[in-house]
Amino acid sequence: MITSSHGNIDLLKLSKTAFLCSRKIPASTVLKCYDWAIEQREKGVCIISGFHSQLEKDVLHYLLKGKQPIIVALARGLKENIEPEFEKPLQQGRLLIISPFDINTMRVTEQTAEIRNKMMIELAEQITVGYASEGGQLEKLLEPITSKPINKIHTLQYN
Repeated sequence: MITSSHGNIDLLKLSKTAFLCSRKIPASTVLKCYDWAIEQREKGVCIISGFHSQLEKDVLHYLLKGKQPIIVALARGLKENIEPEFEKPLQQGRLLIISPFDINTMRVTEQTAEIRNKMMIELAEQITVGYASEGGQLEKLLEPITSKPINKIHTLQYN
C-alpha cells in the first residue's frame, strides 16, 4: 500500500484520524474546519490527510503550529525537495510523508487522489469529513464505509 515514505515511519503505529474534504466547500464550513484543526492540535491527535485542497492546506497550517504528529499522504510520488515548512517537523520526528506511488507518478489526478484517499481511510481509525459535495467523488468513496467512525463537520443530507 505505501510505496514510499519520508520521515518518522513509527507514526503509522499511532491512532490516526483521516481528514478529508471536497475541493469546493460552503463558506460556513471553513471556520468550523479551522476550529476542528485547532482542537485536534491542542489534543495532540495524529492527523493523516492529503492536505491538497486549499482548505486542507489551511488545516495543515494550523496543525504545523502544534507539536502533534502529522502524516501527509500524497496522491503522487515523493518529490526530491521537501517543502520548507516540513523541515522542522521532520527533524522533530512528528511528521511522516507517505505515498502509494513511486517517483514516476508526478501529477495528481482524480484517480491518484482516490487511491490516496482509500489508503488514508485504511490506515486511519477514525475519519473526519470537513465537507463532502453531494454526488462528488468523496461522497461516493465514503458511502460503503461503515466499519470506522465518521465525524462530519458539515453534515450532508443523504437521499
